[in-house]
Amino acid sequence: MNNKTILIVDDEEDVRAITQMGLEMSVGWTVLTASSGQEALKIAIEQQPDVILLDWMMPDMDGRVTLQHLKLNAQTQSIPVILVTAKEQQSINNLEVATIISKPFRPLKLAEQIKEALGW
Repeated sequence: MNNKTILIVDDEEDVRAITQMGLEMSVGWTVLTASSGQEALKIAIEQQPDVILLDWMMPDMDGRVTLQHLKLNAQTQSIPVILVTAKEQQSINNLEVATIISKPFRPLKLAEQIKEALGW
C-alpha cells in the first residue's frame, strides 16, 4: 500500500525537487522525475508508475499534449494522471485526469491530496 511510485513531470527543477522531497519525507514513495513531456512518456512506459503528477504549463510539449499521448498509448493509458497547474481551470475540466491540484501547493500535504484523489 505504502510503496507507491510517482512520476513528477515539471519543467522547473526547484518544483520537482521540492515535490520529490515532500513525498519522500511524508510517505516514503519512490519518486521519478521528468523535465519534459517527451521524457515523461519514456519514463512512464519503462517504469509504469502508480500515478503521474503532470505540470500543465511546459515549453515544447505541454501538459495537454503529454496527457493525450499518455492516454493514446496502451502501455500508459491506465496510469492515473493528476494535473498540477497555476492556471484557471475552465479549459481542463473535461480531460481524463484523476484530479487537479493548484499551484502553489504544500509539498507535505501533497501525498494526502493524491491518496484522496485516487482512493488509496
